[in-house]
Amino acid sequence: MPERPLSGIRVLDLTNVLAGPYCSYHLMLLGAEVVKVEQPGRGDLARSLGPDPELNRSGIGASFLAQNAGKQSLALDLKDPGDRADFEELLSGADVLLENFRAGVLARMGYGADRLRELNPRLVSCAITGFGQSGPMSAAPAYDQIIQGLSGMMSITGTTDTAPLRVGFPVCDSLGGLGAALAISAALVGRERTGQGARLDVSMLEVSLSAMGWAVSNYLVSGVDPEPMGDQNATAAPSGTFETADGGLNIAANRQEQFVTLCRLAGLPQLVDDPRFAEREARKRHRAELNSELNAALRRKTALEWEAMLSAAGVPAARVLTVPEAVRLEQLAHRGFFTDLPYPDGSGRTLRVSGNGVLVDGEALSPDTPPPLLDQHGEERERLIARWRAHRHAAGARAS
Repeated sequence: MPERPLSGIRVLDLTNVLAGPYCSYHLMLLGAEVVKVEQPGRGDLARSLGPDPELNRSGIGASFLAQNAGKQSLALDLKDPGDRADFEELLSGADVLLENFRAGVLARMGYGADRLRELNPRLVSCAITGFGQSGPMSAAPAYDQIIQGLSGMMSITGTTDTAPLRVGFPVCDSLGGLGAALAISAALVGRERTGQGARLDVSMLEVSLSAMGWAVSNYLVSGVDPEPMGDQNATAAPSGTFETADGGLNIAANRQEQFVTLCRLAGLPQLVDDPRFAEREARKRHRAELNSELNAALRRKTALEWEAMLSAAGVPAARVLTVPEAVRLEQLAHRGFFTDLPYPDGSGRTLRVSGNGVLVDGEALSPDTPPPLLDQHGEERERLIARWRAHRHAAGARAS
């Protein structure tokens, strides 16, 4: 594989559970060296999270395995003088410090902004919290569920009968991690121009609201209060989930020519000239009648048959799959999205982990090593510190 974009970047990762580890996993895939600093004897809470009790007891829970491949693990007690000294050596040689403590915790540990700048003026430090480092909610604890509720996301998920509903995966944690990875990458580019690091303050609440798109912008711009619409898209019709002979089919005929093609292939050409459906806004007003007509016609074939026919004709359409069905898609195998690694416990089992959906010069990004056991790299601590110290001196020489 060609050199990855973040090759040579060193990340000191103090994070736990999801948003932070998800961020550093993406940095690792892009080429960064990630050293995960964990609490001795306990480690990342995600080590004990997942559906398999045996893995949880072994400290390699599914939640941990999913996003920590390719990283190194050091167990450091920052209250111990020796461990603290080693941590500061690593910190002075790092390019990035990533943490997701509650606001102010890192400063109370002795590593506020001034101390970090003193140890390493080129350091990009990034804090991921529920609400950011300042403001009336900054000290409040937050997990994904809390942010989903506060952001309004749950209020528009489901139908008028079922909302509010939680999105079925920790989307706010994932968005927080992605937002942090983007900000860190940008700050590293900026550092090349200025020679100085940066302090990044990532709020999961704000990142989530930003990602909610039209649901927020329609209210801010037009004063339209978004409502839950189930599997329908408020911005267009027909756009949503429809019934076929064997299951759901998502169709997004958002443009006029796509609607015309859909009607022709569904055997409903008369709908094109029907005043209720002739143009976009009319279709939105008469969504229920239009969906009824389409569902009756689409039940004549299977979802896969319609997917092939409509997609070939330029109408966005695809089956509604389960997670097991989705991960078996040939498209993902073709792109090399999943990587098989050995389990870290030496059991001989195969662990499959995901990539990030990015090809660099035509090649998928994947981890080279399995997720680490707690303090797996503890015996290499001195060599690791020496190597990072050399990196610091080399970076200083380049800067001067």
